[in-house]
Amino acid sequence: MAAASNFFSIVAGVGAGTGRSVALKFAKAYPVILLARNPQNYESIVSEIKSSGGHAIGISTDVSSPQSVSSAFAEIQKEFKGKQLAAAVYNVGGRFIKKPFLELTLEEYEAGYEANGKGFFLFAQAVLPLLLDSVSTSLHPPSLIITGATASVRGSATMSSFASGKFALRATGQSLAREFGPKGVHVAHAIIDGVIDIPRTHDWPVNGGVEDGKIDSSAIADAYWYLHTQPRSHFTQELDVRPYVEKF
Repeated sequence: MAAASNFFSIVAGVGAGTGRSVALKFAKAYPVILLARNPQNYESIVSEIKSSGGHAIGISTDVSSPQSVSSAFAEIQKEFKGKQLAAAVYNVGGRFIKKPFLELTLEEYEAGYEANGKGFFLFAQAVLPLLLDSVSTSLHPPSLIITGATASVRGSATMSSFASGKFALRATGQSLAREFGPKGVHVAHAIIDGVIDIPRTHDWPVNGGVEDGKIDSSAIADAYWYLHTQPRSHFTQELDVRPYVEKF
């Protein structure tokens, strides 16, 4: 097996919550590439990782654009030439549209699919060849980890745009797990069933405002690391997490 220093990781979709926590967690073992459309979403995280002695770079990327994804991975290959991909995390949320169905425009309905369907397709096609190349040398099984949501399994009223995209994301992940698991790549989908505790949600009275009624993003990162380090004899295809008081 090659040393961890010969590998890198990618987190697509970073911000104040899950993306930041996952990037910090994986940066303890690997250099991390952070992908987000808005550089403001990754600049502070890159600085935080570097100040802790890790290595990270950010690349402005629109995952729903083939040209943008191609450009980002060309830059990654240039920056990390000679290194191999250990883990890729798809944490892109896309536009969140909550609106009565008869008031939705076609563009708004398709917005849910742009990031969670089309975007994941482009990302997966870019990372899977790199993960396959790492199967024989990576300390842990090369991993593609996908962030889902409550909407991945339940389409609630006024949520048809978001849910249709998340359903597509989950279905694609299931298909990839069955195709690439036997080749040594661990594809796992995580259902994050609840509100994540981030600055934007600080004052939200979630679950009656009880203590620990929101999901700790650091705990999500720990779960993703657990998925990445599972042996081939014990692949989890889907993991669902929620606060202890969340209704489901």
